[in-house]
Amino acid sequence: MSEPIVILIGPPGAGKSTVGALLADRLKVSFTDTDAYVEAVAGKPVSDIFIEDGEQAFRALEREAVKSALSGTDGVLAVGGGAILDQETRQRLAGRAIVYLKTGFAQAAKRTGLSQARPLLVGTNPRATLKALLDARLPIYESLAWMTVATDDHDAEQVAAEISSRLAVLRQDNSTSTP
Repeated sequence: MSEPIVILIGPPGAGKSTVGALLADRLKVSFTDTDAYVEAVAGKPVSDIFIEDGEQAFRALEREAVKSALSGTDGVLAVGGGAILDQETRQRLAGRAIVYLKTGFAQAAKRTGLSQARPLLVGTNPRATLKALLDARLPIYESLAWMTVATDDHDAEQVAAEISSRLAVLRQDNSTSTP
């Protein structure tokens, strides 16, 4: 049974998919994105799942995607931003090598474009919805994080490089502290 060497979490627009692919390339491992898994299983984009089937159906697919990826992925795993809202998923993630990609409101708003591709942000006031989403999820992201990396004012390559460097230092520290 394999498991991810690092799991990326964070809000919409944090760069989980982009950073994850770059990080996996740097580490010469595979990359898995739970949103891509959900889309493959459902046969349609996440936004269509929300519209046609509802958020509850999407969350059930997402829960199964995380469960499957945690035991079938041996590289970098990017977990959908809202997956951490599910208690079962939080329990599965607890104690693992989780990197929280911390993104402020202004950057998240800019990166998401507050577009319909982000189904939870569709509505009468997407900025207020994004702000509430970030506020509600922040304590959960922080509680699960093994490492936090700020993404504001950094491009995806810089974020991937920082994570890779910090992982190398941790590995070196672990190898030298063993008797």
